[in-house]
Amino acid sequence: MPLYLCVDCGGTKTAAVISDESGNVVGRGSGGPSNITYLSLDGFIAAVKEAIGTALQQSDPSANPLPPPEREQGPFVAAWFGISGADSPAAIAKVEQPLAELLGIPVGPNLVIANDTHLLAAPVRVHQDVNHAVAVIAGTGSNVVSFKEVEGKIVELGRVGGWGWILGDEGGGYDVGREALRQILLVHDKSSVTGTTLPKSRLIDSVLKRFGVDNVVEVFGGVYSPDPSSITGEQDTLQSLPREKRISSLSPLVFEAAFDHGDPLALNILRTSAGKLASQITILLGDDSSAPDNIVKASESVVSFGGSLVGIEKYRDLLLQDLAQRGHVFKHVVFIDDAAAAGAAGLAKLYNSS
Repeated sequence: MPLYLCVDCGGTKTAAVISDESGNVVGRGSGGPSNITYLSLDGFIAAVKEAIGTALQQSDPSANPLPPPEREQGPFVAAWFGISGADSPAAIAKVEQPLAELLGIPVGPNLVIANDTHLLAAPVRVHQDVNHAVAVIAGTGSNVVSFKEVEGKIVELGRVGGWGWILGDEGGGYDVGREALRQILLVHDKSSVTGTTLPKSRLIDSVLKRFGVDNVVEVFGGVYSPDPSSITGEQDTLQSLPREKRISSLSPLVFEAAFDHGDPLALNILRTSAGKLASQITILLGDDSSAPDNIVKASESVVSFGGSLVGIEKYRDLLLQDLAQRGHVFKHVVFIDDAAAAGAAGLAKLYNSS
């Protein structure tokens, strides 16, 4: 049975999915972190081998362990690796030959190695009425990337964001937490100037409780106190977290207040953060006067969302509404909660399309 492999190599875990020629999942496996930026080559290969080995045994209990004997073909027709940290040709070249040897697939078109954001472009192979995709990642951080399918290959056209919490991450969890603190502090400052009472807000109450304080200005101590010298045991207080995580941990409070309780302040915070992310997406889409080859038209593309925040439908809707107001409406909208499975299905579609 022809088998197709996709491996999502992330900073938290490695996920491997094997599909048959129809795109049906026949095996899954997982391993440890595999961000190539932070791991040795041996550590990276070990995590990948663990995940693929588990998936292979699930798909075919009689399969031989990897790597296959020298000069023998491996079990896969093709493989697609989306690797966190693979941001340059040098990083890809570092792992290319070891992966080829592990799988028994020669370096070439049947072994695709790219950054993990490329996996979110897989729906472009499923929706045959488009050949462009925009991947929108928003979890703790954020990143947006545009792609075009060219002769079966997914080619990156443009990338905006992904600068980390100090410089960017617009629309991600850190940005939502930071925007929440900024707007809460601004509401407090306006009330102090006008002599009015601070408006009632479920979000303000939740944030004050999270910081363990009674007054808005007292949050500064929790925000700016130094990072812990070491992180051990249960991280159940703000002071036990690094500063960036103290702020990103506020994001769930904003979503709960906005979508479960209709808090106007929380809703405005999410609209603001979604608007920042929409602005970055708009760079990839250009405007009516833009005509460079790497500009993507929303009306002729699929937008593919990935990440915990855009996994929340109401937040995606805020983002799509903002884009629509700017004149950008995508032909297809997809949320991918299993990038490895989407990638494996996309590979099978590519190799078996009539």
